[in-house]
This record gives sequence, structure tokens and C-alpha cells, in this order.
Amino acid sequence: MANGYEEQLAPNVYFDPHFKLEAAKILPGEYYATGRDMLLVTVLGSCVAACIRDHQSGIGGMNHFMLPDSAADDNSPMGTSARYGTYAMEILINQLLQLGARRANLEAKVFGGGNVLKGLTVANVGQRNADFVLEFLATEKIRLVAQDLIDIYPRKVYYFPNSGKVMVRKLRNLHNTTIFTREKDYGARLQKSDVGGDVELFG
Repeated sequence: MANGYEEQLAPNVYFDPHFKLEAAKILPGEYYATGRDMLLVTVLGSCVAACIRDHQSGIGGMNHFMLPDSAADDNSPMGTSARYGTYAMEILINQLLQLGARRANLEAKVFGGGNVLKGLTVANVGQRNADFVLEFLATEKIRLVAQDLIDIYPRKVYYFPNSGKVMVRKLRNLHNTTIFTREKDYGARLQKSDVGGDVELFG
């Protein structure tokens, strides 16, 4: 994908002193997959994060993505813009399979899709993201075991793939605009780029 906007492995790995674990911070357009006992953290507004793991081996990961604005007549969550979400989901699943996860053992927990961003040209971007991720999981026959979608508040998500535990905190009183700026910048990048080629699912 030389000219497209590629989902990338989250580079921000650090030690979380509270949970006493190695942690990865997942920003918009990033993902992380691991077979180690780690903590994966993200903050979501209109974007969606899928937390997917092999429930037997504990190999798991998280992505953070958003469908870009698409043509006004594209009302289906699986329409033109869904290839971005499909790419984000497939690249995470492929990473898990490469680490040794078994496709038959995959389970998912999904979060985000809040109605928090103003001024995007497509109404209900959070709803579209939520609809997409649920439809993708159903199509790919990946078991959905938990969801916390839509609402009006951003969320901070802590995911422990080794055990499958998730902690979600609603951010009702934000003191800065970082999350909104990140998501708007991410949306703008998506508008200017194409996903070149498909990721082939295997396993």
C-alpha cells in the first residue's frame, strides 16, 4: 500500500505503573496484537475499537478506526467507505493468526461510535462505525461477547487480551480537545487517501 493510508502497528509502548504491566496506547489508525500479558489502551470518540482474542491461547489485540465520509448516496454501513473498516479489521485478525491464534477461537468485544464529533459531512458517523463493526463480525462469524457502542460520551478503554477483561470509563467531563482533534485529523487523512489492495484473510 505505497500510496494509501495504512493502519499501523501502535508504536507507543510503555510500562503502566498502576496495573504493573507493559502497555500499548492505540491512536486512530493504529492496532496492536500480542501473545504476551499486556494492557492495550485507547480513547474513543466517534471511532470504534475492536478487541479480538483467541479465548483459549489469550493471543489478542485491539484496533482503532473510523469509516471515512463517503458519497451521499452511500447509506449502507457496508458500502464504499467500509473498505477502510474492513482493512482495519482484517489486518488485526491476520496479525493474531500469525501470532498463533486460531480463527475458530476468536471472540470480540467492541466499543465506541459515540456521537461526539461535530461538523462531519456525513451524519451519525459514530452510528455508521458501530453498524459496520457489528456487521463485519456477523459476516465473518466472529463471536461477539460484549459491546458498548453509541452514546454521547467519549470512552477510555483498557483491554487485557490475555484474560479478555475490559474496563471502560465514560469521559463525561473532558478538559481538553485532544480526542476530537485526533479524530478530525484522522478523518481528514482518510479523505485524502485510498486503501490500495485488500488484506486476504487466512486461518
